[in-house]
This record gives sequence, C-alpha cells and structure tokens, in this order.
Amino acid sequence: MQPDPTNLINKIDLSTPIIGFYDAPDTAPFEPLTQSEPGKRACVFDFYRPWIQGKTLHITRDNHGCGGAGHWVFGIENRSRQGFIEFLVDDEGLKSSHELMGQWLDHSQPYQPQHPNILIGPLRPDQYAHLKTITFYANPDQLGVLMLGAQYHNAPGDPPAVIAPFGSGCMQLVSLFASLEVPQALIGATDIAMRRALPPDALAFTVTKALFKQLCELDEKSFLYKPFWQNLRKARGLAD
Repeated sequence: MQPDPTNLINKIDLSTPIIGFYDAPDTAPFEPLTQSEPGKRACVFDFYRPWIQGKTLHITRDNHGCGGAGHWVFGIENRSRQGFIEFLVDDEGLKSSHELMGQWLDHSQPYQPQHPNILIGPLRPDQYAHLKTITFYANPDQLGVLMLGAQYHNAPGDPPAVIAPFGSGCMQLVSLFASLEVPQALIGATDIAMRRALPPDALAFTVTKALFKQLCELDEKSFLYKPFWQNLRKARGLAD
C-alpha cells in the first residue's frame, strides 16, 4: 500500500504534484497519457507542464523522445561508444577529457525495464507495486526540509542518505541509484540541458520507495513541528 504523503505535502507547502516513475505492464491505469510525437525529439522534462495538469508521460523503446532517455532508460545504443564520448566531451563539454568520460561511462549503467511501459507522472496509489522512484519538485526551502527528512533515520555506516551525482536529468530519475531498495535520495534537475522546462527555483528531489515511506511517517517529534521550520515559514509569509 502506498504511504500517504498528505501530511508531508501540507507541512512543506508543496503545491506541485509528486511525480512517480513507474515500470508497468499496462498503461490504462495511468490515463490521461501524453507522448512525444513519433519520430520527433522531446526531452522527458518537456512534459513537466502536462504532469502539473495531471497527465502521465508514456515512453517505450520505440518512442522514447530523445537519445538520452533511450539509452539511460532502455539501454538502447544510439551511437558508437567513441561517438558518444566525442558528443559528450567535444560537443557538450561535460567532462575535461575523453578518457575521463570513458571512465564515467564504464561506471554508469542504464536502467533495465521489467515491462514495456515506462510511465512518469502523478502518483497512482493503486499502481504502487510498479512504482520505482518518487520525485518532489522543490524550492530551496523545501529541499532543505526534504534533506533533513532523508537524514532523519540515517546512521554512520549506512549508504549516503542523499547523493548528487553527475548525469542527465532522466538518469537522475532512476538509473543513478546503486540500489532502489535502500532509503536514499538524489538531488536532480541539475542537468542544464533540461532545466529550461522547469521553474527557475525548482530542483528535483528523487527518492526510493523506502525513503518515501520514512518521509511520509515524519511525526510530531520531528523537525517538521519544531521552531526552525516554523520560523522559516514565518519569514516566508507562510505562518498558519
């Protein structure tokens, strides 16, 4: 059963929908759907506004919108390894050398879908079994609160509660997690190629299901109910 995020949403004044990344056998439960026009390039994040309107992006191996999503979500090889390295380094300037980019590629693995359909859009509680990650689009204040939430149960020696690895925006939704089974968050939407689709004060805070449960269970003992957060809300004109 999906944890209920209502209290968390209310406490952090979140006005944008929480977005789920689903790997599902059937698309009907996610309607209304939206897709990129076949044969046309479209970034996953070009569908941010449709998400806000309650629509779900449907991507497949045959219609994934851009080469980045095709590679990092479906493992499709769109070009040779050397051609990919030259594009990322020479055309995009994303690493200081071909060698360094090659090392990064060797340590980066595409997501491996379990079903034909990847669906990205508002949460569907009845599809929780197919949910892989959950993304909050947060302003800096909200990001600070979510960061604290990620650290709340994290002990020294546990996997890092929050990571912020290099990678494309679509990678940051799922494939950059070493494991989807541990409570962990990833700060995303740091890819400048896709940020044009988002509000300028929004970053992504993508979490695994295990961490989502912990965030939804934050109670009166936590910082959500303590003076630091209440004082910050007052400073922003959000006092109850």
